[in-house]
Amino acid sequence: MNIDKYKVRVEDLKPSSLIEDLSFSTTEEIDSKREIIGQDRAVKAIEFGLKMKKSGYNIYVVGTNGLGRVSYTSELIKKYTSNNKQNNNRDWVYVNNFKNINEPIALSFKSGVGKIFKEDIEEIIQKLKCEVPKLFNSKEYEYHSRILMSELENSIQGIISELNEFAKPRGFKFEVTERGLVSIPIKEDGTLMQEQELGQLTPTQINKLREEGLKLNQDSKEYIDKIKNCEDDYKNKTIDLDKNVGRSLVGFYDKYLLDKYGKEEKIQRYINDLCNDIVNNIDKFKDKNEGNQQKPMALFGMMGQKNDDKFFNRYKVNLFIDNSECEDCKIIVESNPTYYNLIGCIEYKNEIGALTTSFTEIKPGALHKANGGYLIINVKDLLSNPFSWDCLKRSLKTGKISIESLNKQYGYLVTSTLKPEPIDLDVKVILIGDSRYYGLLYSYEEDFRNLFKVMADFDIEIDKNDENIYKTIQLIADTCNNEKLKHFERDAVEKVIEYSIKLSDNKDKLTARVSNIIDLVYESEAISDDSELYVTAKDVQNAIEQKVYRNNKYEEKLNEMFEDKTLLIDIEGEKVGQINGLAVMGTGEYSFGKPSKITASTYRGRHGVINIEREIKQSGSIHDKGVLILSGYLGERYGKERPLSITTSITFEQNYSGVDGDSASSTELYAIISSIADIPIKQSIAVTGSVSQKGEIQPIGGVNQKIEGFFDVCKLKGFSQKQGVMIPIQNVKNLILKDEIVEAVKAGTFSIYAISSIEEGLEILTGKTIDEIDNLVKDKLESLRQIDKKDRDDKKE
Repeated sequence: MNIDKYKVRVEDLKPSSLIEDLSFSTTEEIDSKREIIGQDRAVKAIEFGLKMKKSGYNIYVVGTNGLGRVSYTSELIKKYTSNNKQNNNRDWVYVNNFKNINEPIALSFKSGVGKIFKEDIEEIIQKLKCEVPKLFNSKEYEYHSRILMSELENSIQGIISELNEFAKPRGFKFEVTERGLVSIPIKEDGTLMQEQELGQLTPTQINKLREEGLKLNQDSKEYIDKIKNCEDDYKNKTIDLDKNVGRSLVGFYDKYLLDKYGKEEKIQRYINDLCNDIVNNIDKFKDKNEGNQQKPMALFGMMGQKNDDKFFNRYKVNLFIDNSECEDCKIIVESNPTYYNLIGCIEYKNEIGALTTSFTEIKPGALHKANGGYLIINVKDLLSNPFSWDCLKRSLKTGKISIESLNKQYGYLVTSTLKPEPIDLDVKVILIGDSRYYGLLYSYEEDFRNLFKVMADFDIEIDKNDENIYKTIQLIADTCNNEKLKHFERDAVEKVIEYSIKLSDNKDKLTARVSNIIDLVYESEAISDDSELYVTAKDVQNAIEQKVYRNNKYEEKLNEMFEDKTLLIDIEGEKVGQINGLAVMGTGEYSFGKPSKITASTYRGRHGVINIEREIKQSGSIHDKGVLILSGYLGERYGKERPLSITTSITFEQNYSGVDGDSASSTELYAIISSIADIPIKQSIAVTGSVSQKGEIQPIGGVNQKIEGFFDVCKLKGFSQKQGVMIPIQNVKNLILKDEIVEAVKAGTFSIYAISSIEEGLEILTGKTIDEIDNLVKDKLESLRQIDKKDRDDKKE
C-alpha cells in the first residue's frame, strides 16, 4: 500500500519568501514610523468610541497581554485629537468658602489661567500686608483715630465726673489707675485717703468702709455701664473707620480681579466674598508693632487682638489641576487605581494629637488629572481595589467627581473634616482587560452595559500580508532607533518575521503580540558580536535558542528519561493495542511536545470503553468527552446490527498527572481498533488529532511542538528512516517547523503525514485497507459474541 500520498510536501513545512518583494539591506534604510499592525476591527471600534460624545460611550479594550493595547490606544487618541484640534483642558482651583469653611469652593478656569489666578491672589495678599500698615500709620488715619479717641476720653471723663458727684456724699471718689476704674475713700476735707491713713483705721472702721464701698459699686452700676457703652461705641466706630479705610484700598484690587477673571458668576461671588472678608478682617493686616499708634484707655477688657499667621491661610489658592504646560490632550494611564488614587483625597496633619486639615490639603486623583482628556485603566487592577469600581461608576453616572473619605466606612475618626464641592467630570475612560472580565461585568454589572457601550477587540494574530510585514519591519527599525540599538540585516529581519509567524501558529498569520517581537529584538542585539555592525540572522537564531534553553530544563529532564529508558517508548516495530500519542506540556511562556505511550486492552464484557484516567479522577471533562465520542464511532460502525459485547480499557502509560483535551482521541481510537482486531500498529509513527463520531479527523493545537517533541526523542534513540508524525490535514497550514526537521524530511529521515479521516490513519498505521480492518474487527466481535452465547447456554443447562 502506497502511503506516500499522505506525506506533507517539504515546501509546506515552513513559510518561505517572506520579504522577497521588499528592497532593503538593513532596517537602517526603513522608515521607522511606528504604526498599528493589523487590528482593523479594534481600531475602528476605538475611533468610533472617541468620536461619540454622548455619555456612556466609554471603551473597553479586549485582548491578552503583550498586544500593545495601551500604546496603540494612546496613539489612536493622539491621532484623533490632532485631527480634531480640540482642547477641553480646564484648570481647577479650590478656595476657601468664607460662609462655610468645611465646604471649599471649586473654581474652573481656561487652561493656564488657574496658575495666574493663584499668583495674583497671593501677590495681592502680600501687597495688602505691606500697604495696610502704611495706610493705618498715615497722618490722615491718625487724625481720624485721634478724634475718635478724644471723643471717647471726653465722654468717659464726663461720666466719671458724674460718678464722683454721686460717690462724694458716700465718702468715695473714683480714679483711673493701672487696675482700671477703682473707688477710693476720701476724708472730710474731700482729699483722698492715703494708705498710711487707711492703716490707722480700726477694724470696725475698715469693715464699714468695705461695706459702703460694695454698696457704692452696686449703686454706681449705671455709670459703669455708660463707660462700657462708650468703649463699645468707640470700638465700633474704630472698626467702621478701619473698614472704610480698608475698603478704599481693597476696592482697587476688587475691581482688578473682577475685570480680569469675573466673566463667570461663580468667580465673581468668590472675589466679592474674598474682598469683603479682607475688609472685615482688616485689623489682621496691620503691622504687629504699631508702636507709634496711640492706644485708647481700656478700662474693661482687651481692645486689641493678637495677629495670627495661620489666619492668612484662608486667602490661599489650592491650584488643584494645572494645565498650563499641557498643550496636547491629556492621556492618563493609572497603574494603581486605588479609591484615593482615582478620586483624590484630603490629607490630614497631626497637631497635638489631633488630625486637622484645610482646603489646601485637597489632592487630585486620576479622574481630576484626566478631566477633559482620557483615562486608561487596567480592569484587573481596578477590580482588585476595594471601592474603586463603585467610585468610577458613580462618577461616570453623575458626571461629578466627589472627594469623599473612607474613614467613616472603616470606622476611623478625625477631628476636622471637609466636604469639597464636586467637580464637573468630562473624561473618556478606556478599560484594558481580557474577554473573561468583559463577560463577567457585562453579565453581572448592569451599569457596566450603560457606561461602556464600545468594545474594541484586539486579536492575538493578524493577516500575513505585505502591509503588516512592512509594519513589523518598521517596528524593528523604530525600536532600534529609539533604544539606540544596532540595526538588523535583511536575513535577520526575515528570521524575526518567521518567529512572528511561529508564535501565531499559522503560516498565513503574524503574531499580534508586539512585546514578544520587541523582546526578540532586544535579546538578539544583546548577544550579537560587538565587532559586527549589524544584527545577523545567526544572532536572532541564537537569541531564540537561548530563550528556549532558559526555559526547557523540564523538557531536557524528560528527554533524559526517554534516553535511559526510565520512560518507556517504542519508536520501531509494530505492536497490538499500543500507539504513540503526542501531548503539549508547558512551563510558563515555554511549551513543548512530549510523546506518550497509549495502550488499549480488549476483553469480553459489556462495559464498553473504560477510560482508566477517568476512573481514578485524573481525566478532564474534555478528555472524557473525547473518550465518549470513541464509543459513538465504534457503536455506529460496528454495532448497528448487534450490540458490542466487549470491554476496552485505555490509558496513558507512565502518566501520573491529570489528562485533558481531546487531541489524543483519534490516537486512542487507533489503539482500540488495533486491540479489538489484533492488528499491529507501527510504533515509528506518532499520532495527534481529535475525531468526530463520524470518523472525521479534526484539527488540534500545538502541532509544531508535538512534531518537534517526537523528533527530538527519535534523534536521541536513533533514526530508522521510518519515523514520522501523523497530523490532521487542517493543521498543515500551522506548520512552522525547525530547519533541522525540514532538512530531515527532505533527506527522507523523517516523515509527516496529513490525513482527514480515521480510515486514512488506519491505512498508514497498519498497512491494511479499511475493508480488511473492518472484516477483522467484525470477525473478532462475532467470535466474542459466540463465546458469550455459549456461556449463556451453558448456564441455562
